[in-house]
Amino acid sequence: MAKTLLLKTTPNFSQHYLYLRHPSIILYSPPNVKTSCFPQVMAMCSSFYPLLPINFGNKARPIFPFPTKPQSLVRFKAFSSQADTSTTKDDIPARIGFLGLGIMGSPMAQNLLKAGCDVTVWNRTKSKCDPLLSIGAKYKASPEEVAASCDITFAMLADPECAADVACGKRGVASGMGPGKGYVDVSTVDGDTSKLICQHIKATGAQFLEAPVSGSKKPAEDGQLIFLTAGDRSLYEVVGPLLDIMGKSRFYLGDVGNGAAMKLVVNMIMGSMMASFSEGLLLSEKVGLDPSVLVEVISQGAISAPMYSMKGPSMVKSLYPTAFPLKHQQKDLRLALGLAESVSQSTPIAAAANELYKVAKSHGLSDDDFSAVIEALKARIQDKK
Repeated sequence: MAKTLLLKTTPNFSQHYLYLRHPSIILYSPPNVKTSCFPQVMAMCSSFYPLLPINFGNKARPIFPFPTKPQSLVRFKAFSSQADTSTTKDDIPARIGFLGLGIMGSPMAQNLLKAGCDVTVWNRTKSKCDPLLSIGAKYKASPEEVAASCDITFAMLADPECAADVACGKRGVASGMGPGKGYVDVSTVDGDTSKLICQHIKATGAQFLEAPVSGSKKPAEDGQLIFLTAGDRSLYEVVGPLLDIMGKSRFYLGDVGNGAAMKLVVNMIMGSMMASFSEGLLLSEKVGLDPSVLVEVISQGAISAPMYSMKGPSMVKSLYPTAFPLKHQQKDLRLALGLAESVSQSTPIAAAANELYKVAKSHGLSDDDFSAVIEALKARIQDKK
């Protein structure tokens, strides 16, 4: 079984990667990446082979000599596959398309550009493409044209309706696909929508992979997303290096629909947790406790979660900077409840949380962060006075 170690630098190094393969060792280093960890890495290997450059533009460099003093922290991520997962410049698809440049899509496409990829973009509102065009992206006027001009096309779209229209509608992706091409939908949709898109793409002779992401704005910016993939395994192997540029981990879950289902379950749990957390913050204040102290107490206990530490301080101040829009959280809860209904699974907690998010939407909070759901509870308190 082929073993690959993927070394990913901290976010300060803009999601650059160093790849190691044993026994044919190939090490890559982009500009400005500190290499103090490499003596330890080399200790794991029995032989040393020539260096080959990866696609980091014209500035790829060898990693010798090794510095003697630690200069940076580098995380190790190991994965294995039955397939040959060694990565060379020729392994990375030459032309990448990216459709949908919102809160998530824009930083994802930007990370591909920073890694040296040839990226062509499209968005319904063309002005959202401008920041990426300024750093080297190309532009096409329709999803069809992007797909026709690229080897692999990614899509990060707002909801199932948008995802289906962009893929299957007039001048959509399917019209530009064909044998040898691949379509990777990283949007959060229900399984039926994902299967519908898959059918249209595969009818052209192209391959399809659903790959919804777990993570919000900051993880997207830092290349720390989690990809939940399903579909053509061979396409998963091809786009693996691209997913690793945009994320910290990836899971292959089998048939199309499994990735969508996993994402909906994850977001159902997340939405329910946030609703409960909101209740706790308000209750602590109501009984005379400092909600800021509650956030600190939770952060040090068994129920600690990064979401609480990240969102709590802002929520105490009634601030909700948008990382994951509330309207999308409610959409995911709705889809998750539909998934549960399809298998006769009772989800009373998620159903109650969904109603709370609906109330928040009715108060004009759709485009605020999903943590603004606490305002729906505040409104209920006011209504009882």
